[in-house]
Amino acid sequence: MSHKEDLALMAHLMRRAGFGASHDDLERCVAQGYEATVEELVNPTEAQPGGDMATMLRYHPSFLLPGGTPFSGQANWMYQMVSTKRPLVEKVALFWHHVFATGNSKVDNCDQLLEQIQMFRDYGMGNYKQLLIELSKNPAMIFWLDNNENHRDAVNENWGRELLELFSMGVSNYTEVDVREASRAFTGWTISAKPPRQPYGRFSWKFDYREEDHDDGEKSFLGEVGNFGGEDIIDIVCSQPATARFICRHLYNFFVADEVQVPAWTIEPARDEDALEQMMDVFIESEYDMKAVLKFMFNSDFFKNARYSKIKSPAEVVAGTLRLVGEFQFPEPGILNIGKEPTYMGQSILDPPSVEGWYTGSEWINSGSLLARVNFVADRVANTDLPGVKKILDRMKSDGVKTPEQLIDAATEHMGFLQLSDETRQQLIDNAQTDGDLDWANEAAAGQRIGETMALIGATTEYQFG
Repeated sequence: MSHKEDLALMAHLMRRAGFGASHDDLERCVAQGYEATVEELVNPTEAQPGGDMATMLRYHPSFLLPGGTPFSGQANWMYQMVSTKRPLVEKVALFWHHVFATGNSKVDNCDQLLEQIQMFRDYGMGNYKQLLIELSKNPAMIFWLDNNENHRDAVNENWGRELLELFSMGVSNYTEVDVREASRAFTGWTISAKPPRQPYGRFSWKFDYREEDHDDGEKSFLGEVGNFGGEDIIDIVCSQPATARFICRHLYNFFVADEVQVPAWTIEPARDEDALEQMMDVFIESEYDMKAVLKFMFNSDFFKNARYSKIKSPAEVVAGTLRLVGEFQFPEPGILNIGKEPTYMGQSILDPPSVEGWYTGSEWINSGSLLARVNFVADRVANTDLPGVKKILDRMKSDGVKTPEQLIDAATEHMGFLQLSDETRQQLIDNAQTDGDLDWANEAAAGQRIGETMALIGATTEYQFG
């Protein structure tokens, strides 16, 4: 491949395994090689910190414990997405938030939701079985799915049902008896009582196992019989081929290409059955190691060939655009609003509409959300005061970009080495030709034209897709 093709492939990787990368970062990654970059993403070093929480809390201390109001919590997480040097860690946390959807609408405690997101950072690229155990003990999830109301003499099936239906196996792979028996195994997994919030504010929920409230009778689950506890149920669930298929299909849908919505998975074949089988093999052979599956997936031909086959989620649009223009790399004034931006596009992070999470792909797009997406990108890339935009202008000037064709090609590269369709590219060139060549003698006018051009590119399918 040519150097430009290498950069385009690397840009594809960094969009999917993170939230995009600057031209300079892409050059660095290409210099070290594709597989080495995948390795760096999957196994970040101590020198690659997450978002700078200490600085953020110095300027916005309310972001640490936002309580029942989601806005500070949403801004906290969006700042992590925008500023992290461990993009895949943050992207995987977003992935699990899609799968293990937990919402502030019921939990009413963003402190606990941020704790759950941190758990996804800590365990999300580890062993899937261990992640399920941690999820089962997570106070926000326990409250969200009522396992604190699941008692040995009064079984509540909410957690047991969603564990099987949405978090592991998928519908049609278990019976109602299995749901009840799984729920019995998780009796006693609850949250401890906490002191009243006044006068010190909210105290955190903590996991509590109450042996006296656990049903220790014999249970029959997925064809196996025993005195099962919650961890035994998770062991059995993880060993099911249906679980490997369900989790790998989620990974494919999130990182590779849009699938049909989850409820249709039992009746609709996968978009790429061969790719799915390969991912399942790695999942099973590695004994549920998420890093192994991610590394295989990103290095695969089916991933490399899947450009523009996935519509970006609102969180990806916002985080990717802010990283591109270099805004909010520091917790400057106005940061509270960035967590709200995905909500205007149909994705209220930390507050999904239900335990099913969000419908993805084309469901992200309607007339209102599309307008919000396009305007958000246009407002940022056309702002020549932003540091990332300034770097783009400086590079174009030093590269001698002048003609309308050069302008469109350079802007397309700086927006992520996008490969526009011939028709779209020609329409953009035709539009640019109305004002002729760039005049660098008037840098302000040249910058305005470049910003307007990038705003148009931000409205293309290729930018709004991943």
